[in-house]
Amino acid sequence: MIFHTKSSIETISLGEKIGSLLKPGDILAMTGTLAAGKTTITKGIAKSLGVKDNITSPTFCLVSEYEGEKMPLYHMDVYRLEGEEDFVNLGVEDMLYGNGVCIIEWSEKVKKELPQKSILVEITPQEDGSRKIKIENWNNGKIDWNEE
Repeated sequence: MIFHTKSSIETISLGEKIGSLLKPGDILAMTGTLAAGKTTITKGIAKSLGVKDNITSPTFCLVSEYEGEKMPLYHMDVYRLEGEEDFVNLGVEDMLYGNGVCIIEWSEKVKKELPQKSILVEITPQEDGSRKIKIENWNNGKIDWNEE
């Protein structure tokens, strides 16, 4: 599925739609360049999960945990990790297989450690300032809302 957003507000709104469909244990493996919009879409997902805290990129702390009214959100940024072993050593297993939603920015660095059921989200900035957001591996490509 491919979506296009023209502003940060639209990207957050798409995140809200995605978040409204997530279940405990879902994992979103995000890829995209610096400033692609990974944290922006995460803000919308967090809002739909009932997270009241301000969402920021966890670049320096690596993992941010948020309590949501619906379920917890584990927001990870693995950009600074050397690879899969560092990821495992963070103790992420409880988060990956827990009762919350995991969002992993720069997931390509740790893809061998991610479950096959992970939902792949690729965000690509376009020359006109819009974003192309490609979502794969979600219920075998089936989703109950329309593509934009």
